[in-house]
Amino acid sequence: MALQPAAGARDLNPREVEQNRAIRTALAEVYALWGYQEVDPPSFERIDTLEAGGGIDARELVLLATEERLGLRPELTASIARAASTRMAERPRPLRLWADGVTFRSSTGDSGHQRIQEQLQSGVELLGARGAAADAELMRLLLAASARLGLDARHCPRLLIGHQGLLSSLLAQVPEPQRLEARRALSELNPLAIDALPLNGPERNQLQRVMRLRGKPTAVLAALEEWLGATDLLTELARILEAVQPAAEGGGVTLLLDPTFQPHFDLYDGVVLKLVCQGRHAPVEVASGGRYDGLVGRFSGEGDLAAGVGFGFDLEALREVLGSGPARPVQGPPVLVSYQNDGQLGAAIELLEELHHMGTPAELHGQPLRSQAEADQVAMARGAIRASWLAA
Repeated sequence: MALQPAAGARDLNPREVEQNRAIRTALAEVYALWGYQEVDPPSFERIDTLEAGGGIDARELVLLATEERLGLRPELTASIARAASTRMAERPRPLRLWADGVTFRSSTGDSGHQRIQEQLQSGVELLGARGAAADAELMRLLLAASARLGLDARHCPRLLIGHQGLLSSLLAQVPEPQRLEARRALSELNPLAIDALPLNGPERNQLQRVMRLRGKPTAVLAALEEWLGATDLLTELARILEAVQPAAEGGGVTLLLDPTFQPHFDLYDGVVLKLVCQGRHAPVEVASGGRYDGLVGRFSGEGDLAAGVGFGFDLEALREVLGSGPARPVQGPPVLVSYQNDGQLGAAIELLEELHHMGTPAELHGQPLRSQAEADQVAMARGAIRASWLAA
């Protein structure tokens, strides 16, 4: 009889279970404050859903021996996006949803045999919302959740931010036959691979400069504007970072802008992010996510509703870094926070978090509204207790 768990599986002792429960409860509290509602996606799905339009390598899926091609979920986003686009299609947008649960990934071990790894995740999905307001809300929510868990300067938290559009714009100057290999070399931080590309001297030197371009957002944005000009993408990214910076500074989180950053799954087509903290022996990735409009579009069709952005925490990584304290219950409908023009986004998020600090559930309306009366109508439609509207 085997006395050890299967490779990739874990036996959690009572203390570890208590820590996981405390982390899940604390995160659920923060999600509720921001207006997110819990859903429970299935543990198994059809393979075409799990592959997320080719964004997830089929070799990472754990397949089930069934008549229909089914597998265990490797992450939560694709299942939630499918449910939001079908069973919840009639609900008003944006949809703010959260979920936690176990995910499963397959890999090949040193022996050449399949190895299954399970991971406990908790995360949010903001669906049907485009633009800077949604991306800024997501990052501020990530920072608020990190602060609630006790992540601070002692853990050296760093929020790495990238954007798929930035990398595509930078690679537009590379001859098309070499773009795929150049993208791979940049994402892997491989200068030797760049040197091996059949490029002329200026093209190769530019790629080497791009590979080294990461750090303080203002400095990186200035360099990008010098190379690309004053584009709408850079303007929007600057708005997002301006809205996120105060919370990052208050929580001791370092913001790093990296145009070459690529997440593990190829789900994303906009902003991408990763939160890294210092573990006992090495840096640990505790959360990741980004924008996945194309994935939502596969389920809902193209259009304004084909939009999604989210993140997920790795609870095992969080437990390694810190564990969690007790959580407080949250009850009652939220306050809807809105504003009159785009320039008030940062102030609206500040008001949102002031309400949260007082224990008041509140959610952000990510588009400008013309008047208090219009804000009241939106609040009523969304089931909010009242609207807090910022006039210009």
